[in-house]
Amino acid sequence: MKEYKNILSKYLPEKSVDLIIELLDQHPCYLKIVNNRSTKHGDFRKMPDGNYQITINYGLNSYRFLLTLVHEIAHLVTYKKHKRVKPHGLEWKRNFQHLMLPFFNPDIFPNEIMGVLSRYLMNPKASTDADVHLALALKKYDEKNGKHLIFEIPLSAKFVHNKRIFVKGNKRRTRHECTELHTGKKYLFHANAEVDLVKKEN
Repeated sequence: MKEYKNILSKYLPEKSVDLIIELLDQHPCYLKIVNNRSTKHGDFRKMPDGNYQITINYGLNSYRFLLTLVHEIAHLVTYKKHKRVKPHGLEWKRNFQHLMLPFFNPDIFPNEIMGVLSRYLMNPKASTDADVHLALALKKYDEKNGKHLIFEIPLSAKFVHNKRIFVKGNKRRTRHECTELHTGKKYLFHANAEVDLVKKEN
């Protein structure tokens, strides 16, 4: 466990490391820190040999890494208790809320995250990115990469996503309708999607 602790200390808030070690001791699994994936921060699965595996993206800031890891451990706990239930249904929500209790602490999370995290935990969503306020609070602790969130850029602004150029359109409930410049096709983007803004030509 000492080696585990040394590795996790590089990715987690300092005061959370021992608590995570305890959780992993209670719920054994293979924990892999992997290359960043654009579609998810982490995942949980049962392996063919019957063991459990959790993967977490290595590029997450420490607070998002912690939330993602507890999120995936909640999937593990839910699977062991209930087997086949909705991935982010009531069973998972309750397990996630329970597992997060020791971590909901100002010694672990900064005050600006504590406030929005409190509201998020009342009814956790499938991803922290689905909560605009929490995602924005967490983003402040990301390494600067020059990217912008969709909801931050002005209407009709051009942006690049997956090497394609889009024009931002109107908001439809929780997502923004954007038009791909080359094809004219419309796509819905989550408000917290990260994109590269196309600079205006002089």
